Amino acid sequence: MPHADLDGLKLYYERAGSGEPELLFVPGWCCDHTMFKPQFDHFARTHTVTALDLRGVGRSDSPRDGYTIPELADDVEAFCGAVGIERPVVVGHSLGGMIAVELGGRRRPLPRALVLVDPGPIDPLPASVEFFTRFAEELEGPDGPAVRRAYVHDFETRDDELARSIVERMCLPEQAVAAAVVRGISRWNGRGASRARPPPC
Repeated sequence: MPHADLDGLKLYYERAGSGEPELLFVPGWCCDHTMFKPQFDHFARTHTVTALDLRGVGRSDSPRDGYTIPELADDVEAFCGAVGIERPVVVGHSLGGMIAVELGGRRRPLPRALVLVDPGPIDPLPASVEFFTRFAEELEGPDGPAVRRAYVHDFETRDDELARSIVERMCLPEQAVAAAVVRGISRWNGRGASRARPPPC
């Protein structure tokens, strides 16, 4: 099972296929690399594809801190350096889309392109900030596990078995990690990153 070692932080990943451009799949909140399995398998026929577990999720390490959007983006950037991924198309879902925007807005952006799949709020309205701040507080409270389960249970899917599987997988990361990531979401604004103009390739 491959892990990239980032100065002591081990991130699990899977890599397959060949061909350019490489696709890097970054999962959403409390989701692991398997959430992109259909896309991973499909595009591996024609491209190099990589999917990883962010810190705190799946088979990756779960340190106590490092869960802000910029810090998670730092992890992905360091991961690419460790694995040898250059200028990938970053495909980010939800939280992963926010991380992708953060990466794309840096002075020397990592991605050659971004694919944002239902990203979290990039330029959040005050109501969104209030929602995520309150949600983080609830996740940190005594009923946090029940709050998380109820929240992810409301995600709509036509397949009951798939819905149950998603709920169970999204409730696996430690509660402290789930809350810390939401706290990081509540404090992030991607307005500057989304308006940044990357240097010529």
